[in-house]
Amino acid sequence: MVSREHTTEAEHASEPEYASEPEHAREPEHAGGEEAAARWTQSTVYPDMWVDPDDDPRETEDPRGTDGEPLDERGLLLDYLRAYRLTLEMKCAGLDAEQMARRSVPPSTMSLLGLVRHLTEGERHFRRVMAGEDAPKLYRTDEDRDGDFNGAVADQAVVDEAWRQWRTEVERTDRYLAGVTDLGTHNAGHSDLGPEPGGQHQLRDVLLAQIAEYARHCGHADLLRERVDGRVGQ
Repeated sequence: MVSREHTTEAEHASEPEYASEPEHAREPEHAGGEEAAARWTQSTVYPDMWVDPDDDPRETEDPRGTDGEPLDERGLLLDYLRAYRLTLEMKCAGLDAEQMARRSVPPSTMSLLGLVRHLTEGERHFRRVMAGEDAPKLYRTDEDRDGDFNGAVADQAVVDEAWRQWRTEVERTDRYLAGVTDLGTHNAGHSDLGPEPGGQHQLRDVLLAQIAEYARHCGHADLLRERVDGRVGQ
């Protein structure tokens, strides 16, 4: 569920202004002589949101429904994972291959396409640890540990394949989670988590680590997307 803080009229007066739609005019940046896109949001209700609540799948597809009944621990963890996955998709919406692959916050080699590929690897890692699944790395190698980012090139075929693979891995992870109801279940595969590789971890711990990984990289996606075309919003 996405958090929205309601502000007073006085607080709104001090908030930065956002355009209601993309502006092609460019604003000079303070360093390096580069130009930055004007900030804008598609939301018409809250100026710091990505879209209006009625158009936000994180809200409209909330598993709690309209009865407001709280979720149990497992349901809450799965809901957070669902919301952050949706956030990743939303942050990449409407971009072409060049924009998806653009390393828009140099000197970082991160791009939105690289994040999709990186989190695809994360889904496979989750199942290697918890399910003991034979799911070798797709993009990263011993020779190129950043292959998920380095191989994120501006090619529509690469973008399409990245999304196809990510959705496949998400579906496989969800299939595993649907079959395991006990958060105390221990990993069936070798774990490289924690200070001692090969240790035992409960599902709740590994699931929480997966949520934290998505949350961390959704924060990166905020900055990457804003630098690409100026669009802002949670």
